[in-house]
Amino acid sequence: MKIIQFEPKDRNRVRQFLQLPFEIYREIPQWVPPLSVDQKAPFNLHNPFYQHSEAGFFLALSEEDRPLARLVIINNRNFNDFNQERTGFFWMFECVNEQKTAQKIFAAGFEWARRRGLKKIIGPRGFTALDGSGLLAKGFEHRPAFGLPYNPAYYLDLIEAIGFRATGDSVSGYLSTDIELPEKVKRAANIVKKRGGLSVAQYEKRKDLQALVPELKELYNEALGGTSGNVPLTEAEAQGIADQMLRFADPKLIKVVMRGNKPIGFLFAYPDVSEAVQKIKGRVFPLGWITLLRAYKTTEWVNVNGAGLAEQYRGIGGTALLFDEMYKSIKQAQFKHADLVQIGLENDKMQRELRSWGIDFYKMHRTYEIEL
Repeated sequence: MKIIQFEPKDRNRVRQFLQLPFEIYREIPQWVPPLSVDQKAPFNLHNPFYQHSEAGFFLALSEEDRPLARLVIINNRNFNDFNQERTGFFWMFECVNEQKTAQKIFAAGFEWARRRGLKKIIGPRGFTALDGSGLLAKGFEHRPAFGLPYNPAYYLDLIEAIGFRATGDSVSGYLSTDIELPEKVKRAANIVKKRGGLSVAQYEKRKDLQALVPELKELYNEALGGTSGNVPLTEAEAQGIADQMLRFADPKLIKVVMRGNKPIGFLFAYPDVSEAVQKIKGRVFPLGWITLLRAYKTTEWVNVNGAGLAEQYRGIGGTALLFDEMYKSIKQAQFKHADLVQIGLENDKMQRELRSWGIDFYKMHRTYEIEL
């Protein structure tokens, strides 16, 4: 076995890197392959990430040049400047069930990180918030929400044997749309509208949301105030995330809380097309887009993923307002099932509230770190 580092322009190695998951998950029916257009994005040197940061790509290969493992190590300079750290990320890890292989590919990644002065590695974590984070630690029997990580259970053993320690869990919850939102939530939403002078903007077209991207970027960055472990978005990154989200977005499911003409909160949801992505094996072209378009209009699943409020509006009922409006939209559409994805386990108050609404937290993702 050998470990190689390769450049994004090496088409043969990129092909091997992208093909490996299809071998590992061949007998796992729950796995949803990434869309071909998304899995190639890290290898596009015009990606906004490369305007400020860098990444190292690694493969473990057998003597016959067959891929056994893959890994990306990320040096996100904007993250380190914002958090005053020297931290790297690991991402896109896939591996056969062999500890020696995992050990060797991470050893190569660690050496790459040390040469750049990094002191710690955390992950899994990608270029942007839409890249999914954590290893699946609970809920292996369920298909993942679109865009969220799925992995065999043995990945946790491989990672922990290397020396990584768990640093945080996030849970995803199932909600049947047959359940009614408690009256106290509806009352709280109405009260905060009146007393806070807040309203919820309604959108019909994607171009209306595109026009809001600069303001939503500022809102997102403002919502990071006083927090750690996050990174503000650049203009190019915000536009890239918006383009990716709006590809499958239903504008009616995107809620923006306004005070006057200024956005002060947001909550994003989108139709889940995971089953269709499985059918087309992630390949959008030449004809996969037809299956995706049909699924977009007929899927019974919706994912709620991403919420934020400007700091000064937290704790005054803004969350109740967001969920009240989102619930109305879900009930009015064709959806029968909702997935509320990746809520931090440390957010006890929100979890208690959501459990009281009938939400079952049935999946868990875990993040890890290791000192170099």
